[in-house]
Amino acid sequence: MLRFLIARLSMIGVTLLVVSGVIFVVTEILPGDVAQMMLKQEATEERLAALRAELGLDRPAHVRYLDWIGGVVRGDFGDSYVQKQPISEILPRRIGHSLVLALFALALGVPVAVAAGVWAGVRPDTLWDRVVSTVGLVGISLPEFVTGVLLMLVLASTLHWLPPSSHIISGSTPLTRPEILVMPALTLTGVLFAYIMRMTRANVMEVMQTPYVRTAVLKGLPMRQVILRHVLPNAMLPTITIIATNFGWMLGGLIIVENVFSYPGLGQLLLRSIQTRDVPLLEALSLLIAATYALSNLLADLAYTALNPRIRYA
Repeated sequence: MLRFLIARLSMIGVTLLVVSGVIFVVTEILPGDVAQMMLKQEATEERLAALRAELGLDRPAHVRYLDWIGGVVRGDFGDSYVQKQPISEILPRRIGHSLVLALFALALGVPVAVAAGVWAGVRPDTLWDRVVSTVGLVGISLPEFVTGVLLMLVLASTLHWLPPSSHIISGSTPLTRPEILVMPALTLTGVLFAYIMRMTRANVMEVMQTPYVRTAVLKGLPMRQVILRHVLPNAMLPTITIIATNFGWMLGGLIIVENVFSYPGLGQLLLRSIQTRDVPLLEALSLLIAATYALSNLLADLAYTALNPRIRYA
């Protein structure tokens, strides 16, 4: 196991190094000039040259990359061009907000999706199976912004049960106002439910046809025991990968959902960094999201061994 962890962590390090290079190259070839965008109408040749020198943009690209990646290794992501403060001071609060929303959506969506998928997989081609499959198809078909707007119209504008915006006022946190998490989490759950339910249903149907499950049923074991001891440990293996991938997506890729509800997380910050050409912040966020995906998949692989004792990593 130790050898496996060292190998995977080394691979993650190499992956992040490659990703950092790609991110830097992409930000370099993006059209437009950072200094010009920052100064806008006040841009003159003298001011542009002074700002480029201040930001270090007048140095060769490879020198700037080596300085940046060296700072990242030391834990220094540089300073934000627009906010004029260290990125290490900007990210923790935003990471906390996105982490709370992601965990809230996972806690809300994963148990329901797994339970619905197991129920439908054990009873295929029944009315419940068709209902659950239809709900999942609708959830996966509707774009997030459509689901979000519908929830705002029904729960906020019509019923007045929830606030229409998930904006966090100064001095508060999502945990002090949990009602602002409900609509973004429900929007995420619509997509999350569809993927996890469909994967769980397909896996359960496949495992139910295996000889060891049929033997357990013929021996007279209660169906609940058959599902918990024989079906779920094997059916959940592919589903874990879907859950881990969705956690990485929810933590860093919630650009649409967070902007629909004005939720101040990493997704909203990523979009603003693109719009304002805040290159250091964009690079740091992209690298953080890539690291989240890599570590989520590592945790999924480790969870395999807990569910299936036959799987061992040397």
